[in-house]
Amino acid sequence: MTTLTLSLSSLTLQTPDPAGSERFLADAFGLQDRIGVAVSDAATTGFRGFTLSVLVAQPADADLLLDAALAAGATWLKPASRSLWGYGGVVQASDGVIWKVATSTKKDTRPASRDIEDLVLLLGVEDVAASKRFYVEHGIEVARSFGRRYVEFDTPGSPVKLALYRRSALAKDAGVSPEGSGSHRILLGGGRVTDPDGFAWADASH
Repeated sequence: MTTLTLSLSSLTLQTPDPAGSERFLADAFGLQDRIGVAVSDAATTGFRGFTLSVLVAQPADADLLLDAALAAGATWLKPASRSLWGYGGVVQASDGVIWKVATSTKKDTRPASRDIEDLVLLLGVEDVAASKRFYVEHGIEVARSFGRRYVEFDTPGSPVKLALYRRSALAKDAGVSPEGSGSHRILLGGGRVTDPDGFAWADASH
C-alpha cells in the first residue's frame, strides 16, 4: 500500500464563532491571511492538545503583541516574564486557542514592532518517537530533533512551522492541565489522514 505524502499547506482553526476568531487573528497578531477559520460545534473539553507560538525579535515586540491579544479578548495563562531561555508570555483567546508569544532575546535593541519572525504549531503528543516516525513515513522531513522530547519538521512554503512536543510538557509550558477530551478543533491542510494523536489532515482545498 502506498503511503500518502503530506505537505503542510494550510492551517484552519475550528470554532463556533468564525467571525470572532477572524477578528482576533487580525487584531492581535495580523495573522488573518496565514490561518484560516471554519465553523465547528464539535465537543471539546480541557486542553485541546496544541499551542501556537508566535516568535519575535525582542521583548518589546512580545509585549506589544501580548497587549494587542489582551485588548482583542484574550486572557493570561502565563504573564510575560524573563527566563533562562528568553522572554515571553502565554494567553488564551476566547475561542480556546492557546497562544505563546516569545523571544530568545532578553534585551531590546530597537523600537517595538509587530513583526513576527516565525509561527509554530506545536502538537502535544503522547509518544514523540512514534509521532515523529508517522510524519517521516508520510514524507515530512525533520529539521531538528531532541530525542523523545521535541521534534521540528521542515515545512517549506507553509504558513506555519510544525513541531511535536510531549503533551504533558506542552500543557505545563502553556500553564494548563494536560487533561482534555473531544475534538482538537484544528485542521491541517495538505493530505487526508489522521495522525496517532487524532490530529486531522484534510485536502488543501478543504
